[in-house]
Amino acid sequence: MKKKILFVVLVILMISTPHLKAQYAKQDSTYKRYFVGSTIFLLGNLAGVNPPNFAQLNIGYRITAKDAITLEPKTWKYAWPNGIHPFLNKAYGKDEEKFPGYVREFGLSVAYQRFFWKGLYAELNVMPTLQNFVNVDGDKIDNGFQVFNTYRAGYHIKLFKDRFFIQPSIAVTHRAYHTRLPDGFKQLDDKWPKFIFGEPGFHFGFNF
Repeated sequence: MKKKILFVVLVILMISTPHLKAQYAKQDSTYKRYFVGSTIFLLGNLAGVNPPNFAQLNIGYRITAKDAITLEPKTWKYAWPNGIHPFLNKAYGKDEEKFPGYVREFGLSVAYQRFFWKGLYAELNVMPTLQNFVNVDGDKIDNGFQVFNTYRAGYHIKLFKDRFFIQPSIAVTHRAYHTRLPDGFKQLDDKWPKFIFGEPGFHFGFNF
């Protein structure tokens, strides 16, 4: 229920703020070019069951008023296949879909944002990751590699005279490539698609 509520809140926030003027003016040369931030999904670490031990830092640069690039080092762990929608599919969290252990990933995303109208933007996020496969006893049993892409549409909202910003968004995620998963993991992962549609996002940051 909490996951569904969060999803609905993010969608409402996206569609209720189109009147906000968030895009940086083309002729404005005084806007802050650098920013740092993260994502609200850090709050997932507070979960009482299977917390992801998630960490993410966004380090960005505005190339122009309409173009920005971000580096995002991150790490997290998960015990269910990436092909299960974590908010809309009831199979997520079910014991019968749980891996015989978990996957710990270490990734570095490169994201490009293009602003089109006011604060509306599109983003391509490409993330290669290193994977550690861990069994139920806590022992690493294999390594892997994955390329995980995110195709995102969102809205950039300035706060406190442009010192801070938030970016509610909606995305399609795509497991573009991954090496073979170990037995037990592979059989569960193969049941699910390589794409997830409608995954919410909510980034925040500080400009400087």
